[in-house]
Amino acid sequence: MSVLSVTNSSSSRFALTGFPGLEIYYLWLSVPFSIIYVTVFLGNCMVLHVIRTEPSLHQPMFYFLAMLALTDLCMGLSTIHTVLGILWGFIQDISLDACIAQSYFIHGLSFMESSVLLAMSFDRYIAICNPLRYSSILTNDKIMKIGVAILCRSSMLIPPVIIRLKFLNYCRPHFLSHSFCLHQDLIRMACGDIRFNSIYGLALVISNLLLDSVLILMSYIMILHTVLSIASREERIKSLQTCVSHISAVLVFYIPIIGLTMVHRFGKHLSPLVHVLMGNIYILFPPLMNPIIYSIKTQQIRVRIKRLFLKGN
Repeated sequence: MSVLSVTNSSSSRFALTGFPGLEIYYLWLSVPFSIIYVTVFLGNCMVLHVIRTEPSLHQPMFYFLAMLALTDLCMGLSTIHTVLGILWGFIQDISLDACIAQSYFIHGLSFMESSVLLAMSFDRYIAICNPLRYSSILTNDKIMKIGVAILCRSSMLIPPVIIRLKFLNYCRPHFLSHSFCLHQDLIRMACGDIRFNSIYGLALVISNLLLDSVLILMSYIMILHTVLSIASREERIKSLQTCVSHISAVLVFYIPIIGLTMVHRFGKHLSPLVHVLMGNIYILFPPLMNPIIYSIKTQQIRVRIKRLFLKGN
């Protein structure tokens, strides 16, 4: 696809941005990115396999972890074809329909991961602040309802703003800022009335990501208050250790989002390469790190993975 065609307002294709200035190194860059994607898929599949096959892990905490791993797995699947396609030289552009579909999955999965992290914080709150009622509150039936609620919240609120993208007039040069499609990139190229997308998109961010982060923070304030009231220092440390993995997962999810938002908002003078790198960190860092975090910090998962490898040998 030529530069001329993607700048044409009548074109329905959009040029994907790879790594500006590093085009001659794409073959070398494809190696670490391929390793990252393989690690994402193998790591999350391993977590899912261990939880599914080990009866002792059929508990609320690990059911939520399975939801997180499945979400991370889908996030990797939603971007691998464009990211590696650019590095391998298979594709340079994407159609409007495919771009809208990818945007839907990326944003929907981000909201889903945020919702799962909120559910996991609720699990830790009940386990520490109300342990005697833990099994009666988080029953299998309630966990299933929470899972359905997360899926509906993440998938059914986005279509109005995504469908609207199909009917906008894209008269500005069709160059995307990343190796994948984001909603904010598409509305940046539109020349029509984008007030609905801007307002509705902001409302989605506030009602999902911002609200979830506030609720997670509130849950940990209450957890900390409960832990500090425990007389035994050993018991306090033991209680907090059960939260380390979840706190780490929250940080690896929200820090890249904050970083990407700051770069988009205040870093317009920065090199396009910085924007691209932050975008890829936002997409790949949580799916890459979550299996590692839970494999290292969660004893039950670590023991089962070691047993799996020893059995394989």
